[in-house]
Amino acid sequence: MHAHDFFLNLLIILLTARVFAELATRLKSPAVIGELFAGVVLGPSLLGWIEPTEAIRLMAGIGIILLLFEVGLETDVRRLVRTGLESVVVALAGFILPLLLGFGLAYWLFELSLLVSLFIGGTLTATSIGITVRVLGDLKRQHSKEGQIVLGAAVLDDVMGVVLLALLYEFSIGGGVSLVNTGKVLIFVAAFFVLAPAAAKLMSVVIKRFDASSEIPGLIPTTIVSLVLFFAWLAHAIGAPELLGGFAAGLALSRRFFLPLGVALHADEAFAGRIETQMKPIVQLFTPIFFVMVGLSLNLREIDWGSAFIWIFSLSLLVAAVAGKVFGALLLKENWPTRWMIGTAMIPRGEVGLIFAELGRESEIFSNEIYAGMVIVIALTTLLPPFIMKWYYGRCGAQMA
Repeated sequence: MHAHDFFLNLLIILLTARVFAELATRLKSPAVIGELFAGVVLGPSLLGWIEPTEAIRLMAGIGIILLLFEVGLETDVRRLVRTGLESVVVALAGFILPLLLGFGLAYWLFELSLLVSLFIGGTLTATSIGITVRVLGDLKRQHSKEGQIVLGAAVLDDVMGVVLLALLYEFSIGGGVSLVNTGKVLIFVAAFFVLAPAAAKLMSVVIKRFDASSEIPGLIPTTIVSLVLFFAWLAHAIGAPELLGGFAAGLALSRRFFLPLGVALHADEAFAGRIETQMKPIVQLFTPIFFVMVGLSLNLREIDWGSAFIWIFSLSLLVAAVAGKVFGALLLKENWPTRWMIGTAMIPRGEVGLIFAELGRESEIFSNEIYAGMVIVIALTTLLPPFIMKWYYGRCGAQMA
């Protein structure tokens, strides 16, 4: 591709993603749905204007890493501690049950391979904390008891989801399930979690000192992006996915991260806030490219919509995705309206689910038909819960704890 053609394609991607994201938000839907739909419109499914070239894939890869960096940056482990056992129950049940249900349906009902079934189950485990936080914020319920339980559970869900993603990545490049490679990835992840607080303190001191003496603007985003890319390279060098490095970098710089045993890291809140503020425009520039890329990679014209497989496959996984998340909330000792609301708030898959699905497609583990089915399930579980939550709060909000 010539440079001028790439510039034109990038221009179209960025503007179309923004337009559809704005439309989705005005329709009270998550922006990610609009960006995904933009890719469907621009790609082979509809207009066929843009092909997912290597240059676009590379920029989408940067978008994934920065997206996971933002997820790590916004991780607040203290939420999990404050809500305690209830968040842990919701998170563990909402992680394990969709994994088992998705795997079981794929492996025994649809007779897919072990690795494909693991990827399908893994995709169903995700919970989009970003979408959940936004809906709870719109409803002014983020500080309610059920809101705190959901946010605490979503934090643990994020961490477990990224670890599972690292394992599935290792299986995909290794050609199958391996206990040796599993142990290697788990050691790598554990090392990141242990070293993250110390790394955060050291990096914050160095960056803050240079920022105070620098006479030109832009030092913070330059050094932070460099750090994220270094963590991504280090993750790949050790044998884990690059995006795990992005998550670890965000976690290390998060002002809300502390050691699992409860030893707080007394970070500079103001400086940490500046990091978040100055990094957001960069993250918001690259991440829409990833979501558009997901839509570009999906060719709905190649799918046999008259086949029973795509409908049964999508519907059964949708039921598994919803039931697996809701069941964990039903185990709590809260009143029934609170339980149902917590379960509904855990359903959205959003950006994390799309990362799982895209990794399965890039690794050639998902066929186009299976990939389409997974995107349909992710889109529905992302699109419908916000509307259900708003309706349910309007009807039963007074009965909740």
